[in-house]
Amino acid sequence: MKTSVLISLLVSVIGLPATASAQVWELAKLNTDQIRSLDRARTVVIIPGGILEQHGPYLPSYADGYWNERLAQELAASVAARPGWASLVFPSIPLGVGGANEIGRKYSYPGTYAVRSATLRSLFMDLASEFGEQSFRWIFVVHGHGAPEHNRMLDDAGDFFHDEYGGQMVHLMGLGAVLDSEGGLDADVEKADGFSVHAGAGETSGILFLRPDLVAMGVKTAPDQRGADMNDLVGLAREPQWPGYFGAPRVASASQGARLFKSASAAASAYALKILDGLDPRTLPRIGDAALGRPDNVAIDSDALRATADRLRRQEEWLAKRKAR
Repeated sequence: MKTSVLISLLVSVIGLPATASAQVWELAKLNTDQIRSLDRARTVVIIPGGILEQHGPYLPSYADGYWNERLAQELAASVAARPGWASLVFPSIPLGVGGANEIGRKYSYPGTYAVRSATLRSLFMDLASEFGEQSFRWIFVVHGHGAPEHNRMLDDAGDFFHDEYGGQMVHLMGLGAVLDSEGGLDADVEKADGFSVHAGAGETSGILFLRPDLVAMGVKTAPDQRGADMNDLVGLAREPQWPGYFGAPRVASASQGARLFKSASAAASAYALKILDGLDPRTLPRIGDAALGRPDNVAIDSDALRATADRLRRQEEWLAKRKAR
């Protein structure tokens, strides 16, 4: 073996810091030369995120983030288990669109610190440009959150990366096929929970599994906020004393959370690996697009967009005044 080739191989291996898995790297800990040494064709960038969003009196505001970060860890390990492949994990991005409080037209709510949809899209398009111009080909965004606008903005960023740089940047948790593969709640729990989209038995079970230290003890006596459909939830959320959750978090358990997480992780990893093998993610239904066919979701989004447009107007007026000084 030529000396120059041997030195190159040693730099690519020894130059990278040791981790629990030799093929899972944390981008924040790498220097320029270490990042340059990564094989662009077989390095998968994984970007976890989690909106800071109120989850009522029982769960932490970063509940989505704890779930997504753990999913990202499992996904990184699954990718790195493939011979010759590596995962590059980006620091978590704690920003998202559309807290559940918007369902009840409550646009300021303790625990929710959301950004405008255009802001989120611009952020991820900027990251797409950075990675694309550095010749990375594979990016998985693990930023599960139910708001339709949130999902559409991440899908837009992924489509931009594909069209401009020829790679795949996939909002993994926005694929209907991934979410449809999830399961784990007991039948009686599902019945008690009703139609729940936020901080109910499922999400509470997940946090009891991942971060039980952050679940308030009072959850076991939490009053039910049960509805049969989205219209019911809108009515509940518009009540002045709505506690910030739906369903029946009182029937949650860590064991159910473990099953939910195992199912979600398996689905996310399975579809990610299929995409690496050539599956075009744009052929799969997206939950953000599916919501456009639901009048209740469209109405919630329209009201929220008007509220955020007013915030933008106030910001732009302030900037204009400052410029005129």
